[in-house]
Order: sequence, then structure tokens, then C-alpha cells
Amino acid sequence: MQTLAIIGSQWGDEGKGKITDLLGAKCDVVVRYQGGNNAGHTIVVDKKKIVLHIIPSGILHPHTTSIIAHGVVFDPDAFKAELADTQKAGINLSFNNLKISENCSVITSYHKLLDQQRESQGPERIGTTGKGIGPCYEDKVARKAIKIKDLFNKETLKSRLQKNLIEKETLFKHLYHSSFPSIEDETSRLFELGKMVRPFACDTFSFLSECISNNKKILFEGAQGVLLDIDYGSYPFVTSSNTSFGGIHTGAGLMGRPVDEVLGITKAYTTRVGEGPFPTELHSEIGKKIQKIGNEFGATTGRIRRCGWLDLPLLHYSIKASNLTSLALTKVDVLSGLSELKICHAYRYRGETIDCAWPGIDMNEVEPIYTDMTPFHDTFKNGVLSTELTSYIKMIEDSLQIPVSIIAYGPERSEIIFTGARNFFLK
Repeated sequence: MQTLAIIGSQWGDEGKGKITDLLGAKCDVVVRYQGGNNAGHTIVVDKKKIVLHIIPSGILHPHTTSIIAHGVVFDPDAFKAELADTQKAGINLSFNNLKISENCSVITSYHKLLDQQRESQGPERIGTTGKGIGPCYEDKVARKAIKIKDLFNKETLKSRLQKNLIEKETLFKHLYHSSFPSIEDETSRLFELGKMVRPFACDTFSFLSECISNNKKILFEGAQGVLLDIDYGSYPFVTSSNTSFGGIHTGAGLMGRPVDEVLGITKAYTTRVGEGPFPTELHSEIGKKIQKIGNEFGATTGRIRRCGWLDLPLLHYSIKASNLTSLALTKVDVLSGLSELKICHAYRYRGETIDCAWPGIDMNEVEPIYTDMTPFHDTFKNGVLSTELTSYIKMIEDSLQIPVSIIAYGPERSEIIFTGARNFFLK
């Protein structure tokens, strides 16, 4: 196996960080291909917590090169803070182990301000992080984005900012009645930040192409989950990038090579941050218990995650939408010891029973159909699984026709079980 993609198969927050960190230790390159600092990967090593938002998880391994590819929207301020945090943690970053695409679109103060004003004053709450991700992607598609390479020439930067602000200035003044930084202040701020970013900037497309030609082992690291994909997700309550498998092609490049394995990271239950429909959401005490035991608070914003039973129709859709070849089932320990246990295996929808949440259905109208499972009480000692937990996993595999290749039962690197014969760079 040369290439592996790690994709969130739900609404994000599935525990991708630990899996990426673990498998990243076995590869040469880790590539982040979409999103921005609206994602958060929490990794626990020897009881020490490290949270990464924009820097790929591979950075924890000295032999691995991490790439922030051109599909990422890049906040230099956030990068500066994360750079300081990683250095405090004893991680030394240089051009040898971190490369940032010169063609990343840059998140400006205007993007963040516009994002926050829309969320607070707009006609519909989407539940964004307010970090300017959406407005930055809008400018990218409108062909007026600031690119990282623009930060290195002050006059070029000022000229592009002036063109970028024309429409936003009207919104700030006349719609949102909000103050905003002057062109001079924003130019100076970004130009200074550009000096910090420049040592890491390069043509990551060509570097990645060379790595593929030289048979380097490459891991593609996704942020968020398939159900938040701008095209495949539960629109409009989605993020602004292609979080699914297709984002690798547009946000990084594969240079004519297929991805050998697409691993879908799947929480043993379902969570969602922010607004939007959630068919299996639990409003009961057991939902609160899962939330508390699972410490279900967002790594980026600290927002409470809504909790519910595992939703197989949604997973069935994610598998189809992102070409998933196997699943990693995470946070299994959170369900251990519950008094009841259910899995949603299908929906009732407008008089029909469906087992896949295909595009176009109104998620507010579906009625979950549950299978009652026997609760398990595993301690996960010696890697032995109970009959009850084995049945829970078999229900998932039989329904989805895809193997569960990894079982994770805690935040530590060591709290993981590999099942089946899949390689994952481990041989």
C-alpha cells in the first residue's frame, strides 16, 4: 500500500486525529487537502494533549513531512499561534518537515468579520465557527482570493486587498453597520505575517508529484466529515469545502495514481455540532450521559456536540459518496456500561423504508427505525472483545457491507485494536 486517505464519515469530530497520528508514524508524507482552522484534531500522547487545527497530524513524527496543500484556506494568525503551541510542546518545525502551498487562499480579517456578522445578523444560522472559512472560499471561487504568494510583495498584496474589499465594504457599512480594518492596516498585518510563513512556502503540487513517483508512503488527512461536504453534505448546514474523497483530487492532487485505501473514521454513536437536522439525536438522560462520558465538546470552539445513536443510513450514504473501503470505529468505550443500546438501521420516509440517506431527502421528515442491541460492558483489557460488542460490530459490517478494520476505545495512541488483514502501512 502506497496511499491511504482518512475521511470523517459522519458530521466530523469522529476522532480522526488519533488515527491519523498513529498511521502517520508509518508513512513518509501526511497531506491536509481542504478546510482551514475550523477543524480540530485532538491527540493524546502519554497523557499529554495536543490540539492541531491547521498543521497536519504527521508533524508529531520527525521522519514525516507534513503538507498543507492548495485546497486549504490559510489563516496566518492561526498558524502563528499553532506554531508557538507546537514549539512549546517540543516539536521543531522547519521546511524539512512542513511545507505550505504558495497557492493556499488566505483568510483575512475581512473574511472573519463577514462570517461573524452573517452568523449573528443574517436570516439563517448555519452554525459556522466564525473563522472566515466560508467567505474565503467564496473569494476563491469568485477569482479574487489573496494567495499565500501574494503576502510576499507588499504592493501586490495591497492592490489585491483593495479589489477584494470593494463589495465587502458596502456590506460592512450599509448592511451590518460594522467597523472594519483599513487597507493600510490589513496590508501591514498580513505582510508581517507573510515573513513568518515564507520559510515554509513552496510548490507542494510538484513536491507531492515527486513523492508519488518515488513510491513514498502518503496519507491524505481530511478535516470535518462527509456529511459536511459542500456538495455531498446536509446542505445548507455544511462547511465550504469538499471534505469527502473527491477533495483530494482538487485540493492536493494524485498525479494519476489511485488511493489504495479509504478509511472512514466513524464514531460508535453519532454527534453533530451546530445547526441542522439530526435524525437519531437523543434528548434523554442517556444522551446527556453519552455527551458527558464522551467529553463531547468541539476541539476548535468548545461548543457542545449533540449526541445520538449510530445512524447506518447516513453511513451507507457516506460510503457511497466517498468510496470508503473500511471503517475505524472510535470511542467504543463511551457506550460500554449503558443500560440500553440501539442502532438506526433504516428510515421511514414518505411511506417508504430506506436504508441509505440519499441526496434530496428532507432529513427533518425521516423517522429512524431502530434495532435494539444487547448492551456491552467491555473493559478492553488484553484486546479481547465481548460477545455483545462483537455483535454490535457485526451488525454494522453486515448492514453496510464494509469491514470495521480498527477499533479505538480511548484517547491514547495505545488504546486501539487492529482487526482483519488490512495493511495500513503497518507491515
